[in-house]
Amino acid sequence: MTKKKTAALPAGLIALALGGFGIGLTEFGPVGLLPQIATDFSVTESVAGYLVSGYALAVAFGAIAITAAFSRSERKKVLLSLVVLFIVGNLISAVASTYGVMLAGRIIAALCHGGFFGIGAVLAASMVEEKKKAGAISLMFAGLTVANVVGIPFGTFVGQQFGWRATFWVITGIGIITFLGIQFLVERSRASETAGLRTELGALRRPQVLLSAMVSILTFGGVVGAYTYIAFTLTEVSGFATSSVPWLLLLFGVGTFAGNIIGGRLADRALDRSLLGILAGLVLVLVAFALSATIWWAVLVAMFLLGAVGFATAPGLQLRVMHFAGDAPTVASGTNIAALNVGNAIGAWIGGLAIAAGLGFVSPLWVGAALAAGAFLVLLPTSIASRRRAARAPMPGAPIEEPVVRPVSGHVEGHDGHRGDVASGAPR
Repeated sequence: MTKKKTAALPAGLIALALGGFGIGLTEFGPVGLLPQIATDFSVTESVAGYLVSGYALAVAFGAIAITAAFSRSERKKVLLSLVVLFIVGNLISAVASTYGVMLAGRIIAALCHGGFFGIGAVLAASMVEEKKKAGAISLMFAGLTVANVVGIPFGTFVGQQFGWRATFWVITGIGIITFLGIQFLVERSRASETAGLRTELGALRRPQVLLSAMVSILTFGGVVGAYTYIAFTLTEVSGFATSSVPWLLLLFGVGTFAGNIIGGRLADRALDRSLLGILAGLVLVLVAFALSATIWWAVLVAMFLLGAVGFATAPGLQLRVMHFAGDAPTVASGTNIAALNVGNAIGAWIGGLAIAAGLGFVSPLWVGAALAAGAFLVLLPTSIASRRRAARAPMPGAPIEEPVVRPVSGHVEGHDGHRGDVASGAPR
């Protein structure tokens, strides 16, 4: 029988959010410190940006490779092992004597990112009842957004006051706390006895899974493409002092926290419709930001909205891929994390090319708007096709305008009496 879910917030979700906080701080921590790092290592702004894009590419590799390799392993042990990589990578970054060594540390830390969120999303969804799946995923990702709210501005402030290396020492300490939190708050969770590499990878052949991943690539390419170089935009275009950057990043962070929670609730109500509306809003925000980057008060509003609208997509994007993966969610979940970070790398790379081409520090905002518009154009026909298939073969009592998600739970019993580990729903 399906394990009964309670209304109380599972302690395991808090631990996963704690891990998300540390990893989120690692991912975006250098953003506000890129000018100082570039100066210290005598590299250009675009080369310094590789600390973000290189991290993202390593996340993409680790997300698929690790979730596939450990699809049948006990999940808590895998998470703890990944946090060890996180600690080691940030320690290397803290003591790096050259740019190459620091980049290596970033890559090592990044290898834990995709697997952590990929496996963590499956666990989070299995902890709650059906109608709260996206909300549970958003709570796990809340650690990432809290890092944007308080962690990244604080890390930038620490780096400006005590040197950028101090920020990475702080992140290393958070990694140790994360390890202890998972050890004591997350219950052991074995993978399905029927899980296997062939079954999990088979989900990646489904068109809707691949199209959903493409939407994720373009969406976060747009958000991160704009955000990676935002410190340069704020100081060189908007005219803010360098000391103001941490507080401006705080506005972005508050937006990400609010947007992530709201986006999870919207996705639980109407998955595709909410994503389409949010993506349209993201394009408008980025265009408005680019056009008003020299107006100080408009920049304040735009920073908040960029975080809110951009990260409101995250729970829905994750749930959509898991939903279409059916009974093989683990690698598909990791694949979406990989897709998000491929998008991060592409956005940061194209934004850097635009700056290097002499288009100015506003150009990454235009790059972001174009990529977000591409995500909308991919999702729209994909969503229409999904609705039409549901309309041709509706289940009794199932709404035809949205994908139908079967309960996400732990071990469930099928009609043939076989017990398996179902971590996400699939189209009926």
